[in-house]
Amino acid sequence: MTDNIKMSRRKFLGTGAKATVGAAAILGAPAVIASPNRKIKWRMQTHWPQGTWYYRDIFEEFAKRVYTATDGELEIETHAPGSVVGTMDKLTAVRRGTLDAAFTFPAYWIGQMPVAGHLNGNLGTFDSKVEMEYFMYEMGALDIIREAYAERGLHLCGPVASGGVTVFAKHPLRTLSDFRGYNIRTTGTAARVFEKLGAAPVSISGGELYQALQTGVVDAAHWGSVSGGMSMNFNEVTSYIMLPEFINPTNGEIFVSLERWNALGSDHKQILDDAVRAISSHYNARVLHHDLTGMRDFVENDGGEIVHMEDEVMEAVRVYTMEVVDEVSERDPDYSGRVGALLHEFMQLTGKV
Repeated sequence: MTDNIKMSRRKFLGTGAKATVGAAAILGAPAVIASPNRKIKWRMQTHWPQGTWYYRDIFEEFAKRVYTATDGELEIETHAPGSVVGTMDKLTAVRRGTLDAAFTFPAYWIGQMPVAGHLNGNLGTFDSKVEMEYFMYEMGALDIIREAYAERGLHLCGPVASGGVTVFAKHPLRTLSDFRGYNIRTTGTAARVFEKLGAAPVSISGGELYQALQTGVVDAAHWGSVSGGMSMNFNEVTSYIMLPEFINPTNGEIFVSLERWNALGSDHKQILDDAVRAISSHYNARVLHHDLTGMRDFVENDGGEIVHMEDEVMEAVRVYTMEVVDEVSERDPDYSGRVGALLHEFMQLTGKV
């Protein structure tokens, strides 16, 4: 046929929905196939500063992908840190409807929701994005973590893989003995692991980190992977980058109001699920590119050195990480305990313990 007969995605889904609803009525069961034919607009805030490459290429790009895939039916309005609420208030803001969604960092909520630490990732566990997704999606860890978020009125769309955890140091760390008494800026459960290694964890805000390294308040620090540390100019005040990374990847997260999520049709839900996994792959690959070029520049332009730690360091990290996991599991058996049990199985299956 040459007639200008066009069927839009909405008309197609609408037709399918009518047929399915009719069948469901016969069976006496409800069915929701497609989202209603109306425009939906969400406000989403991140913790990433405007002007960074990842604010533009990851955060804003995610919103564009969703808008395009839904043919403009779901528009995500992007907001910079602090523009609507404070960074530490996003969890409550989404639950209360001040924001509809957040693209952020799960480690912020460990105090009130310990299982968020598992979403963020544990030192010495993942060596690749494939391993992370195997644990989250195939082994079922994400389903358990989603239960904890749902209890707070949130739907966790999923993890967003970034880079790893790479330590920049003023003095090389090669063996376990090198960690003893070493002042290292770190946070969350990672701090407890470094403490077990014999280091002295120090909590310092990002804005004070450069000066802390410059003046010797701390001997080392990590801010994500190599490119994260370079974005903080650690290369100017340190001489060494430690390899291997202590984990790769760590994860960010995207969550939305459970009420907003439940109001979507199955088509929009599927698009959001797919968009989260797609942007996760995109981000992880981009970080790898920046990490590799960053290490090259660190050596060639800054006169730095890449130090490869002895195997005994990562072996100890894995042991101490699982000790911390078990300690958290005891305090939060309903969620962290179940994910912790899966992590023990993962570590055995992958030969890490």
